[in-house]
Amino acid sequence: MNSSISFPSHAASDTLPCIAVLATGGTIAGSAADPANTSGYQAGVVGVERLLSAVPALSSVARVQAEQLASVDSKDISLALWSALAQRVNTLLATDGIDGVVITHGTDTLEETAYLLHLTVKSTKPVVLTAAMRPSTSLSADGPLNLLNAVTVAASAVAHGQGVMVAFNNRIHSARDIVKTSTYTVNAFESPEVGVLGWVQDGRVEFQRKVLRPHTVDTEFVIGANWPHVEIVASYAGASRIAVDALVTAGVRGIVVAGTGNGSIHTTVQQGLADAVAHGVAVVRGSRVGSGHVMRNGAASDDALGFISAGTLNPYKARVLLMLALAAGAAGPVVLQRVFDTY
Repeated sequence: MNSSISFPSHAASDTLPCIAVLATGGTIAGSAADPANTSGYQAGVVGVERLLSAVPALSSVARVQAEQLASVDSKDISLALWSALAQRVNTLLATDGIDGVVITHGTDTLEETAYLLHLTVKSTKPVVLTAAMRPSTSLSADGPLNLLNAVTVAASAVAHGQGVMVAFNNRIHSARDIVKTSTYTVNAFESPEVGVLGWVQDGRVEFQRKVLRPHTVDTEFVIGANWPHVEIVASYAGASRIAVDALVTAGVRGIVVAGTGNGSIHTTVQQGLADAVAHGVAVVRGSRVGSGHVMRNGAASDDALGFISAGTLNPYKARVLLMLALAAGAAGPVVLQRVFDTY
């Protein structure tokens, strides 16, 4: 049965929680000459202090420690930045004076970064990502309210132990479930299969369910110096195996396929992937469909070909998990399938 717990906003005092805000860029830090233009802007050019100054109500919610970790458009996020971000979050959360972390991020790859942190943060303290669909200079910019809500969630006692979350458009999502579903609306994120964790509005935080799969302190994953090379290919009408063969030649450790429907794969591509498995490449079968799960086909296909089912993870999150699993030493379809069934 779902539980419902509320946490009221704090009165301003020296006893307010201390929340570290890490800025990485994105549309929330974007700027445009025309306030009516929400597409022709430059992302990541507004500094974190300016973002915070646009939200004076923060002072009644938490003591904020701000840090500009990066200033990038999230479409250009790198593995090196992922490593730096995860390490910085873990360092901050290990500090007694920090009660939670908020990360401002671009929307394009937010779901990937959030899931990466969900698997590698080693603390039960709240970590909340937020973003915006409109740049900071636009009419009705959504960034300030999203930032206020993210800090409110991170400062909430009931947010502890929920893993990494995303606060966006008054909703609280789990990092594992959230996906971007719109190119332009301020309600750009959904958790299609299981719904949101809860909501935040006017200083009130309410959770209506808990995350059941292991995360944060209950995973074996850590951020290391080296990332296994994993890429994504797609299946579609008339697809060839050119991309698969090129990736195998390039020495990739893993390939995630964005299949049609229930992770089905064009015959030509499937043969290329089967050959990739024979060369020691891990192959994960996902779906390009926006929701649902990929059922393991067992002896009919997956067992015979050595493929792994991504379950409910989309191809982009499946790539994150596969990289971390390979880095942790997981190998072979049986072990890797267990990883995907667990996380």
